[in-house]
Amino acid sequence: MLALLFVAMVTLICRSVELQVIDRQFLQHQGDLRHINVVSVPANRGKVLDRQGELLALSTPVKSIAVNPKEFEASPQQLKELAGLLGLDYQHLLARVSYASGRTFVYLKRRMDPAVAEQVKAMDLPGVYFEREFRRYYPVGEVASHILGFTNIDDNGQEGLELAYNKWLRGATGQRRVIRDGKQRIIEDVEDVRPSVPGKDLVLSIDQRLQYLAYRELKSSVLRHNAKAGSLVLLDAKSGEIMAMVNQPSFNPNNRKEVQGSVTRNRAVTDSFEPGSVMKPFAVACALELGMFRPDTMIDTNPGTMMVAGNVVRDIHNYGVLDVAHVLQKSSNVGVTKIALSLPADRLWGFVSGLGFGEFVGLGFPGESAGRLRDYKHWGQFEQATLSFGYGVSTSTLQLARAYTAIANNGMLPHVSLLKAENKDPPQRAMSSETALKVRTMLEQVVSREGTALRASVSGYRVAGKTGTVKKSAATGGYTEGSYLSLFVGMAPASDPKLVMVVMIDEPSAGEYYGGSVAAPVFSTVMSGALRLLNVAPDQQENAQLLEQSEGTI
Repeated sequence: MLALLFVAMVTLICRSVELQVIDRQFLQHQGDLRHINVVSVPANRGKVLDRQGELLALSTPVKSIAVNPKEFEASPQQLKELAGLLGLDYQHLLARVSYASGRTFVYLKRRMDPAVAEQVKAMDLPGVYFEREFRRYYPVGEVASHILGFTNIDDNGQEGLELAYNKWLRGATGQRRVIRDGKQRIIEDVEDVRPSVPGKDLVLSIDQRLQYLAYRELKSSVLRHNAKAGSLVLLDAKSGEIMAMVNQPSFNPNNRKEVQGSVTRNRAVTDSFEPGSVMKPFAVACALELGMFRPDTMIDTNPGTMMVAGNVVRDIHNYGVLDVAHVLQKSSNVGVTKIALSLPADRLWGFVSGLGFGEFVGLGFPGESAGRLRDYKHWGQFEQATLSFGYGVSTSTLQLARAYTAIANNGMLPHVSLLKAENKDPPQRAMSSETALKVRTMLEQVVSREGTALRASVSGYRVAGKTGTVKKSAATGGYTEGSYLSLFVGMAPASDPKLVMVVMIDEPSAGEYYGGSVAAPVFSTVMSGALRLLNVAPDQQENAQLLEQSEGTI
């Protein structure tokens, strides 16, 4: 018996020496392999700021809760309490854990409020784990949602600038080596294998103050006129920077459960439409540029109708004999048709094409539309005529705003940008400064008592602009009776324009539908606020009497 005990003791001593001395390093390594893991360290997504440094999008740390079904243990009461904290149905939670019983990892809830996650952690349930992630938050909500877009559950951009600049904003995920205990809980950080690299910030050209003002007024107009949709773009006339860009209907990117259909698309960039009478200044500008007409050149519009290639072009009134300036002021289709048909087709096409119609603006925004400008080689007389008053050509709200900057910027066409101070390429010459000044002067007469856009007036400032009331094309061809787009494009102060704005209201159906009645008042309110917020000096004495006598004209 003593001999057996002695042999057993010697055996144990030898085994201890083997484990503690001879095989120590090997066993420690094997133990580490079972308790040391490499985990991902998410990177903080870059912030998005407006031109004044105000936050438009940021990421906040949150907790995601996961479970290992093989280790998970909870009483029915604890399971009910857990379901309540997670905001899940009890049966749904039970089924989810049971269904994943063959797996070792399944998310229960991602991106939870850290305070609620702490309550779950306090329950100390086996098999429940916590991961640190980031949740995207948009302080201005609906106001800039179409510009910013949103991210998905994995923090990847899905729409807007979040998608266009996803790589820039996302950063690089890091890795960290940690030690876990027997319950797979992290008990110690060992080392950083690869540090996470935060995403870069994005500074936009948008001014949050102007964005809110534009959003408020556009939404109010769309509701007041019971319209289907609307868009507004406000550009810096010199640099081409987008100061504000809003659409209706909008959505809240902080609560995407309520987002339905295609409401997330940025209509100002992705949707194209026939612009109607707001194209007339470009036909006039081309005629002036070629030296074939002057502002005082007389044009006979009698009897208010005109046959062109078997089709009738008509005005709403017989305006008689008008000079070129009054053709714009009265928005005469017959007058501008006679101007357009007197021009060489290739020169008219080249002039309009040079303003960016039929081409991408180059904003880099997802889903951007190039519009449509048919090659002059395929024109007939009627196509050339209809181009002059905005039919047979299509454009986006942003594209139209950019084209008008050439008139506002003394003939120079700047590159459009959504990023602050991004433009490095010089603007392009689209027309002479003399032509731009003459057209701008004529467009001032449109915003007058005799013109079609008195309600676009801004107290203390000279305003130049053009109205448009466009019949909407039908899906089956032709045009839909009673469906209109109401447009106004303008600039101020007209003596030296700082801002250019386009307002488009889609299918107003509360009675009024003319551009001068529906879109022009939105321009007036937004432009008035914008000029004052930007401290632009007035260039005209206030004329309140004109505003009081405003009428709903074309």
